[in-house]
Amino acid sequence: MAKMFDKIFSRNKEVAVTKTRQKLMWYKGDLDRLDDEENTRKAGFVTRLQVRSNGKIKNAAFAACDKERYIDDVNTEKLKKFDIKLYMSYRAVNHATYKRLFALKAGKAKEKYNTEDSIWAAHFAALDEVKKKRADYIAKLDGVKKAFLDKYAATDKAAAESAYDAQKLALTAEHDAKIAEYDKKRAAWKEKRKKSLEEKIEKYTAKLDGLLQEVSADRATLPDDTVLSVSGLKMYFGGLKAVDDLTFDVKKGEIFGLIGPNGAGKTTVFNCITRFYNATGGDMLFCNKAGETVDLRRFKVHDVILQGISRTFQNVELVREISVIENLLVASTREIRSNLAVQALGLPVVKREEDILKARAMKILDFMGIATYANWLAMGLPYGILKKIEIARALMADATLIILDEPAAGLNDSETAELSLLIKRIRDEFGVTILLVEHDMKLVMSICDRICAISFGRMLGIGTPAEIQANKAVQEAYLGVDDASGAESEADEKTDGAEEEGEKK
Repeated sequence: MAKMFDKIFSRNKEVAVTKTRQKLMWYKGDLDRLDDEENTRKAGFVTRLQVRSNGKIKNAAFAACDKERYIDDVNTEKLKKFDIKLYMSYRAVNHATYKRLFALKAGKAKEKYNTEDSIWAAHFAALDEVKKKRADYIAKLDGVKKAFLDKYAATDKAAAESAYDAQKLALTAEHDAKIAEYDKKRAAWKEKRKKSLEEKIEKYTAKLDGLLQEVSADRATLPDDTVLSVSGLKMYFGGLKAVDDLTFDVKKGEIFGLIGPNGAGKTTVFNCITRFYNATGGDMLFCNKAGETVDLRRFKVHDVILQGISRTFQNVELVREISVIENLLVASTREIRSNLAVQALGLPVVKREEDILKARAMKILDFMGIATYANWLAMGLPYGILKKIEIARALMADATLIILDEPAAGLNDSETAELSLLIKRIRDEFGVTILLVEHDMKLVMSICDRICAISFGRMLGIGTPAEIQANKAVQEAYLGVDDASGAESEADEKTDGAEEEGEKK
């Protein structure tokens, strides 16, 4: 009983460490972004102030403007819109003409259009009507211009300009005063906010240090070059041993392959590491984002991602009814601070968080070469693009270990070649470790630094691609053993032994 309670409290402390560190990072991020957020807020205030001032000064500005230039600009815009409508009229004339020509060739022409001359005569007559409409509209605009200029002919332009300049000067002084008042008020608020954030950072730093001291005695350690250590892993489903006493280590910065025949237990291993399955036995130690060694079995499935592990799935698991960028944002839900009530109220913090995450998502989509699909619905996109989106979603979690479950499944040769280069780029540019399950042996052998081969949940061999290719147990698991050749080989061995005995006698 004592051991059970100790295990429960130990798990709670590990989760507390994770959540405390997350809050600490939130407050540090708020402090780092404080100046940028204040600049953005001030820019919004200045813009709103300018809009209000434009409303106040627009009458004076109109009175002081060059009326002829003003009415010419207005008439030009009107004529552009009218020309767009005329373009549709031209298209209708052309469509009617070619329809009549086809009817004439097919012998179905109406009596009025039973010759080409009559058709083309009607065509040019219709075009003349369209041109006449344009000429009439221009004449109408000229009349509007004349009436407008006559209306303002008696305006004293010098007096209007003087009034405009005086009002503009007064509004500029008012602007400067309001901006100075805003700066003073926001400077006091900013200083108060900065002090509050620094106090929270200090508080959570102390709390985190205390929690780390409490859990450090229970934590195992990993070698400096190891990011994941799986030892004696077992996963039983009743009498079926899907994984049976499997042990392997994954080094930092390597691409580690896990291979085996169908049903060997590869995906089950992934599900145990990411806590989709609660392993029957064994240990799984991981060097998390903070550089600390944690026991993955102490975390729930939704807390593993906070340690720095993300994954893709064998089958594409996207929300097809939302956009591509929204699919990436789904992967960041554990990083969002605002709760359901704050989101429902639509407070400014929600918009700030969303902007930060969207900026990160766009960078990842650009890296993957699919930024043009950001606002497209995932539904209906090509399969190769969907695979890239799923990998992008795994990158969105800011992980140190990315688990790829058969990323090349369903891809053609060119897409697979592109994927192999992409996986290496992800490893190099994001500085992550990659754990890969894949049936495409050409891909595995070309990109993996080390490979672990399993069959029926048990280890067959582990080593470099060349060592795995030369491993007899791996060859037998993939290719099988010819019984006849096996029996012949055994007989040869017995014969050789008998001959050696005879020579000795």
